[in-house]
Amino acid sequence: MNKIILACYALLFTSVTAIAQQNEDPVVMTVGGEAVTRSEFEYNFNKNNTDAVVDRKNVTEYADLFAVYKMKVLAALDAKMDTISSFQKEFRHYRDLQVRPLLVPELVVEKQCQDYYNGMLQALDGKDLIRPAHILVLVPQNADAEKLEQKRLLADSIYNALLQGADFEGLAHRYSDDAQTARNGGALPWIGPGNTLKEFEDVAYSLQVGEMSAPFLSPVGYHIVKMLERKQLEPFDSLHSQIHRFMERRGVHERLAADALDSIVKKYEGKYTAEQILDMETERLCADNTELKYLVKEYYDGLLLYEFCSTRIWEPAKTDTLGLEQYFKTNRKAYSWDTPRFRGMVFYCKNKADVKAVAKLLKKEKDDSKWVAMVREQFNKDSVMVRMDQRIFSKGMNANVDVLVFKDKNGELKPVDGYPYAGYVGKVLKKGPERWTDVQAAVVQDYQKAREDECVAGLRVKYPVVIYEDILSTVNNH
Repeated sequence: MNKIILACYALLFTSVTAIAQQNEDPVVMTVGGEAVTRSEFEYNFNKNNTDAVVDRKNVTEYADLFAVYKMKVLAALDAKMDTISSFQKEFRHYRDLQVRPLLVPELVVEKQCQDYYNGMLQALDGKDLIRPAHILVLVPQNADAEKLEQKRLLADSIYNALLQGADFEGLAHRYSDDAQTARNGGALPWIGPGNTLKEFEDVAYSLQVGEMSAPFLSPVGYHIVKMLERKQLEPFDSLHSQIHRFMERRGVHERLAADALDSIVKKYEGKYTAEQILDMETERLCADNTELKYLVKEYYDGLLLYEFCSTRIWEPAKTDTLGLEQYFKTNRKAYSWDTPRFRGMVFYCKNKADVKAVAKLLKKEKDDSKWVAMVREQFNKDSVMVRMDQRIFSKGMNANVDVLVFKDKNGELKPVDGYPYAGYVGKVLKKGPERWTDVQAAVVQDYQKAREDECVAGLRVKYPVVIYEDILSTVNNH
């Protein structure tokens, strides 16, 4: 009897807990029977409706878009696209970029940053950081006495010009052999002790801000140095974010993450692979971090969405030439032009006689898709004698087409360098495109959209949507 009572209490407690959780995070919609909580909807709505988004949606508009998104994900799951090895590999790559760094305790990362900062303090040994500018007169390693003297005289002449008021940045830009700094008027980045040649460092550290050195010799040549700025190293807190980013760029965080993962694998004594550990750690971390949970889910669902649309809609539509042709014929008026177009090839020849020869060759072939190959075989087999440009031209796209085809009396021929003779073969389309390939990009895009609309109509039947308007009205307002 007591066992029955305890069981009833347990059942009641479970029900109450479920109701409490439901009240905290109610279901905003179901798609194919699958619940979408308000928190998941809010995460996606807020992320996709920032101020930077041009076509922002209100909650009601976005709800339908999100439902369609979920339908496609469910269709991908039903088609077992999540079992494809390429999908799993790509998902784990994106997921691990987020999860691996979280395996490293924050204290470990902070210690690495603090150790790096302490290393900088130790290297400075109480000295300033300096930002000098210099003009370098490069001296070759094998320079003889005569060559060395020539370089010294050049450095002295630059220095004398500076003493007489010449602009340091201007002379650095013009005369310095350090091309990297010359572009910036000779300015170097912030440096400290041990960052550069000793001869350079000794002179630079002797200068105060605004002071300039006389020419001096280092192993690379003669320098004239001007001190731009000096400063003490900033406190750790001021540099924390910069050091953090620097450590990340250098791969320190990734190395720490790899060490942490290896440590966890060893802890389980080889019972689980690194991949299985990452799966378990992802589940653990997502249970405590809602933002991470939905980010990982966004990766997962987004990749499934792409896989479904790509394999079931976009690629099949793109390669369905019969369907594309029929779609164009049905919707031809949608692709009409305001002005005529030229469908053909404008070509440029090295030899004047080849202009007529190319035109004669191509006019025999009605299938213009073969033109490029024909010219290559006949004229460009051993060397390039003819340059070609084949596409749909509107007036203003190509100056030579404007003159040759559209008879622009105010235009001027602009031959290609080395190919002074121009010709053309093709047809002026006055009434609009004749075939779908004349407006291929637009037709493919529209046909893909039509196929997608058909697909979504079918998905709405297979995965019915129920939106709870009372819950929807509380999004971002609870």
